[in-house]
Amino acid sequence: MADKTVLIVVAHPEPKSFTHAMACAAAEALIASGHSVQVSDLYNEGFRPDIGRHDMTSVADADRFQVQSEQAHAARVGAFAKDIAREQARIVDADNLILQFPLWWGAPPAILKGWIDRVLAYGFGYVDGRRFDTGVFKGRRAMIGVTTGGSVERFSDDGVYGPIGPILMPVRRLTLEYMGYDVAPDYVAHGVPRSDDTARKAHLAAFAKAVVAMAALPVVRTDDWRTALDTTPDAAWNRPI
Repeated sequence: MADKTVLIVVAHPEPKSFTHAMACAAAEALIASGHSVQVSDLYNEGFRPDIGRHDMTSVADADRFQVQSEQAHAARVGAFAKDIAREQARIVDADNLILQFPLWWGAPPAILKGWIDRVLAYGFGYVDGRRFDTGVFKGRRAMIGVTTGGSVERFSDDGVYGPIGPILMPVRRLTLEYMGYDVAPDYVAHGVPRSDDTARKAHLAAFAKAVVAMAALPVVRTDDWRTALDTTPDAAWNRPI
């Protein structure tokens, strides 16, 4: 088994949260198994979630801010802001990507959505004609780790919230799989505020085992993210959306 480099992106403001505990358990288990781990602690690092002109140090069109156009320009000329460039470099270096977050109002925290919007930019994370089976990061692996306040029963087919799969679909299918990642089964720690120490320790052990198992799987690294934009004509992305 070749050692892997794993990026864990953590989206919770409290270092003593169970979200952070899961990320720490995963990191410790991966390192003990011989892998390298990088952690992006979005709140601790003061990551800015709102997209805008501050994302780029160079301008494609000073009269109109069209997100894909400006992101494509930044990708071409190396003009992403420092925080975006830092996160993109971490992604490029990672064989495996783990997104670790609590479920708030049926979705990830806003800071993680901002990370997705700003970091997985057009020209870096995706381009026209390169998605899913032809995604730019095809050959690499990813996983979602989630904590919830609701119980397993509430997130069941007959529960008041419905199954959690469709809730996580925008992150799993329309983000990670969209970029080409082979995504492992989601790990969900249900009902964390109501869990006792025994249940929490079981979650930590199970999650650590799951991420180590993912890291043991083969990965095919390519440089497609470097060249995908070069074969995409400007007309494909310069649209008024």
